[in-house]
Amino acid sequence: MTGNKKIIFCKGPNISMKKIVLTGGGTAGHITPNIALLPELRKRGYDIEYIGSIDGMEKEMIAAEGVPYHGISTGKLRRYLSARNLTDPFRIIKGYFQARSLLKKIKPDVIFSKGGYVSVPVVYAAKSLRIPSVIHESDMTPGLANKLCFGSASRICCNFPETLQYLPEGKSVLTGSPIRQELFTGEKAKGLEYCGFDSSKPVILVIGGSLGSAAINKAVRAVLPKLLESFQIIHICGAGNLNETLTGTPGYRQFEFVREPLKDLMAAADLVISRAGANVICELLALRKPNILIPLPTGASRGDQLINAASFKKQGFSFLLPEEEMTEESLLNAVNTVFADRQSYVSAMEKSGLADSISVIAGMLDELADRN
Repeated sequence: MTGNKKIIFCKGPNISMKKIVLTGGGTAGHITPNIALLPELRKRGYDIEYIGSIDGMEKEMIAAEGVPYHGISTGKLRRYLSARNLTDPFRIIKGYFQARSLLKKIKPDVIFSKGGYVSVPVVYAAKSLRIPSVIHESDMTPGLANKLCFGSASRICCNFPETLQYLPEGKSVLTGSPIRQELFTGEKAKGLEYCGFDSSKPVILVIGGSLGSAAINKAVRAVLPKLLESFQIIHICGAGNLNETLTGTPGYRQFEFVREPLKDLMAAADLVISRAGANVICELLALRKPNILIPLPTGASRGDQLINAASFKKQGFSFLLPEEEMTEESLLNAVNTVFADRQSYVSAMEKSGLADSISVIAGMLDELADRN
């Protein structure tokens, strides 16, 4: 104080900016919902950083969004016998201390976790530093990584009303899945042009998940000549899964992975053949795309895709074709059936009443960040 005057120090514009750390990785399903939140978080004034695995697919996807990325050590939490069960716990412990050091440096107001094994040390480290965290469970039944985080999370979000019975009471909220808003801006004409197609035949989009599906790739290519009699095919087959002998086949385009043009390819699709990961089926529902779901069988997963697909079939959103029942004949029958009845699937999806999950989740993050 000088005389009777008070000296007032004003904060600069960035001092009061809220900070958030996003985490999650391993598959695109643990990354794309985080990406879907980015525009809304930026609009709300958040400074955003990301913690993922050192060399996971999330690193490239997040870097493309211009978000600062930090890699930590991580290990897989297996429910089966493996020699790596002896070494991975040490990687997880190392990741915990790396995450704790990063969080002390970044000083976020809140954490958002989309799951995957890399998220466990981050959520645990956040709790040790009294930083609130929100985790999101996409599948009908919670995965192991998210289960381990329940006790450390401030809020738990989920996609399906059936999931609430498996979650702790008092901090669990049905929000739905954050859907990338750019998917709603796709243009059919651009999608057709990108593939060199025209509007003479309807389009089938085949998606085997972020890592591709050998079973779906093989089945689709086995019936390709018959499919091409009535349809044009866009085939996203996964890294290393291109079939060079089919390159240049009229009416057929294959890609290992598609990012920016995906919105236009979705717009061009009249029917989608897909795995049944929670995020992709929620996108199909939001876009009202008639679809055939071929979920991962229990031998290749914990069975979550089977449960997801059964729920969508029950609600009239999808045609369910179990992989063990997939033959050339059954796949062709499924395509012809769904295409003939496509309007009934669209009508069912239009009655679903999707919530504005991005606003709900962002509001939840605001509340915790402000309180912190």
